[in-house]
Amino acid sequence: MSAPELFDRRLRRLRRDRATATFAEYDFLRTHMVEEILDRLDSVKREFSWALDLGSADGSLANALRARGMKVVQADPGYASAQRLGGIQCDEDRLPFADESFDLIVQAGGLESINDVPGALTLARRALRPDGLFLGTFAGAGSLSALKAAALAADMALGDTLRARIHPQIDVRSAGDLLSRAGFALPVADSAALTVRYGSLFGLLRDLRGMAATNLLTADRAPLSRQWLSAAAENFAARAEADGKTSETFEIICLTGWAPSPDQPKPARRGSATKSLAQALKTSEKG
Repeated sequence: MSAPELFDRRLRRLRRDRATATFAEYDFLRTHMVEEILDRLDSVKREFSWALDLGSADGSLANALRARGMKVVQADPGYASAQRLGGIQCDEDRLPFADESFDLIVQAGGLESINDVPGALTLARRALRPDGLFLGTFAGAGSLSALKAAALAADMALGDTLRARIHPQIDVRSAGDLLSRAGFALPVADSAALTVRYGSLFGLLRDLRGMAATNLLTADRAPLSRQWLSAAAENFAARAEADGKTSETFEIICLTGWAPSPDQPKPARRGSATKSLAQALKTSEKG
C-alpha cells in the first residue's frame, strides 16, 4: 500500500484554477521567484533551446524564456491554467515527459505543496538531457513566521486542538540534499528573504488565497471559525510596528542542479591532495 499523501491534489488543482482570473493582483511572490530564476539563468554561459516551465501560472516565465530564443513547453497542475496557456495539465511528481526531452527546466514556486518532492526532482532530472539545467524556487522554512505565531496563539487562546494550519516547510540545507538525492550534479541551494508588511491578518490571508497558497493538507483541515480568526488577527496586530503594520517573511529557496554529463567538472578524488589542511593554514597565516 502507498503511503498517505500529505497534500490534497484535487484541491490544489481547483485552487490554482480559481486563482487564475485575478492572479495578476497577487503575483508579487511569483514575480520575485521568476526574477531569481532569470538572474541565475543570465549568469550561465551557454545556450538553451528546449525548456519546460513547470507550474506556469500566468506564463510570465515562459514568455521571458521565449524572448531569449527558446522553445518552451508549459505545464501546470491546474486544468484551466494549463488550457489557457496551451500547455499540459500535470502534477510535478507525475510528469508525462520522456527522458532527455529538455535542456532546461524551470519552476517558479510549487515545490512547497508537492506530495513527493524527491520524486518530482528525480523526474525533472530524468527529463533533462545530459548537462541540462534545473532552476527552481519555492517558499521554504522561515516563511510566514508571523502567521504561524498568530495561528498558534489563536489555538491556545481558544483551548483548541493544535492544528497544522501551515504547510511543513523545507529548509535550505534539506533542499540541497534533495537535489543530490535526485541525482543532480553540482547541486546548489541558497535562499533570499522577502519581507511584506500588512495592515491586518486579513490582508495576508487575501494574498495567500489570491496566489493559491492556502492550506492544502489532507489531514485535520478544519474550517476557521470567527472566534479563531478574531484571536489570530489580534495576535497578528500585536506584532505591528509603529506605523501599525506587521512584517511577514517569505523565505525563497533557490535550487540549481545539472543533469549529469561526462563533460562536467568532477570533484577531486579523495586523498589526491598534495598539501595537508594544516600546511595550507600555516601558509595562509604566514601571508
